[in-house]
Amino acid sequence: MSKERTKGRAEHDAVELAFLQKVSERLPEDIEILQALADLYTKNGKFQEGLAIDEKLSHQLPNDDLVWYNLGCSYSLTHRADDAFEALTKAVELGYCDYDWMKTDPDLNNLHADPRFESLLSWLYTACEEDE
Repeated sequence: MSKERTKGRAEHDAVELAFLQKVSERLPEDIEILQALADLYTKNGKFQEGLAIDEKLSHQLPNDDLVWYNLGCSYSLTHRADDAFEALTKAVELGYCDYDWMKTDPDLNNLHADPRFESLLSWLYTACEEDE
């Protein structure tokens, strides 16, 4: 990506982030706004901010597998492996079944060296095969 394009993208993200922050102040319980804000924080390397929102979402949507998956990613990005595995396990228990994405998701790179990651992938693969 060219330098100008990278700068333009960063400026766009900064404007979008400021906008979503303002909207979330007015609508602090709006799930879609919170999810978009958490995603944008993560894309911009603001992992602690994204984690705080993902934790809030896990309380608001305790049975949503994708919310728990994203929480696991946020924990991984903030080097909280035990919490990441706990959240990812909950995601699978709730029905998360995207084996290929979990295996390659760069947000989970911090977990790859941990033997629990391969165990989790094996369990996910088996659980999803049974559901088909």
